[in-house]
Amino acid sequence: MKKPILFLLAIAFSGLVLIGASSPDRYTELQIFAKVLNIVQKYYVDEVDTKKLLQGAIKGMLSELDPHTNYLAPQIYKEFESETSGEFGGLGIEITIQNGYLTVISPIEDTPAWKAGIKAGDRIVEINGESTKGLSLAEAANLMRGKRGSPVKLKVRREGDDEPKLFAIKRGRVKVKSVKYTDLDSGYAYIRLTSFIENSGKDFGKAIKNHIAKHKKVSGLIIDLRRNPGGLLDQAVQISDLFLDKGVIVSTIGRNKKEKEVIFAKKSGAYSNFPIIVLINEFSASASEILAGALQDNKRALVMGRRSFGKGSVQSVVKLGDGSGLKMTVARYYTPNGISIQAQGIQPDIVVEDIDPEALEKAVIHKRVRREQDIKNHLAAENQDGAGHSEDYARPFLQMRALFKNKKKLSKSEKLLSTDYQVLQAFNYLRAVAANRQ
Repeated sequence: MKKPILFLLAIAFSGLVLIGASSPDRYTELQIFAKVLNIVQKYYVDEVDTKKLLQGAIKGMLSELDPHTNYLAPQIYKEFESETSGEFGGLGIEITIQNGYLTVISPIEDTPAWKAGIKAGDRIVEINGESTKGLSLAEAANLMRGKRGSPVKLKVRREGDDEPKLFAIKRGRVKVKSVKYTDLDSGYAYIRLTSFIENSGKDFGKAIKNHIAKHKKVSGLIIDLRRNPGGLLDQAVQISDLFLDKGVIVSTIGRNKKEKEVIFAKKSGAYSNFPIIVLINEFSASASEILAGALQDNKRALVMGRRSFGKGSVQSVVKLGDGSGLKMTVARYYTPNGISIQAQGIQPDIVVEDIDPEALEKAVIHKRVRREQDIKNHLAAENQDGAGHSEDYARPFLQMRALFKNKKKLSKSEKLLSTDYQVLQAFNYLRAVAANRQ
């Protein structure tokens, strides 16, 4: 897969060189660049490093393009290659440039950044005292990398806070476990995907098989893609293919609008006989959106949560002669219905807000609206059932939390359902859909 892409890009670059040579305007601009470089080399007050100047020129050129197109210096390129294996050194956060700010898409679960309290949506304004303004994604990532155990200081602006927060985090070995399974009992399964790395598809399939071995069936499945920043396209395709026996999974269109690459579902090995709920939020990006879009457009799953991030562009990485690399946006993703994900995201079928359970309890118990039944000596209702202070949408969640509070030890599924409102709502819908199928 990689060789043809690199070959095509090489042809494209060759074409640009030829066009540049035959165009008088571009030839003049190249002459001006060469002249400026020559003047700086001869007359600048100090000796200059020509290699640094040329790398700076490349970075400046690429900064005029989208934020996902970057020059990767040799060391950065080497570390970039290791990240997709699921084990690397650093903090464990996915970043992007949003409205001119270096912004956290998502901290990867169980990594140093996650444990330190870095949250999706945080704006990183300084790294070790150095302003992030004007830095490319690759440069910012390089500043956050370092020797295991060494500290890095991030100054972060968080929505709702008056002052920026300073986080001192020790770098560590980031080993990502991308597939996390929870048995919800009665044949229902919950699988959280934290990212798409090598073996995510294989591990996901293994979780399904183990669940079937235990219950002899899958009554229903929740796929949780919230805060999943994406990763490898082929893993998103592989997981989509587990549940689709026909139809388009995703398509890409590059510069030539007439050339469209379409990936279809295979006809064998699909789990097509149980309902699926996919959970997304505003920090579900890239490969997460491909998976959600594929299952949604093919009517294979109901998507719940909040509108996703909207990162619908395709990057290809070209290794350059000196060990450096060029990461460049070469196409856009489209869902099976031909909808571009870019800057639009996936719109859920059912919007479910993320509610803090502690805040919800306080709002309902301590700040509830007074009703007739709260007045002393009120007339009793003819069918008095004692219920009614909490809002209808919140009552099942609060009742479950109250029930579990009396238990000394909660099971994994009980803890999940009593602390995550969106998961509980997804589970309720899943059971309703499953009941209607019977």
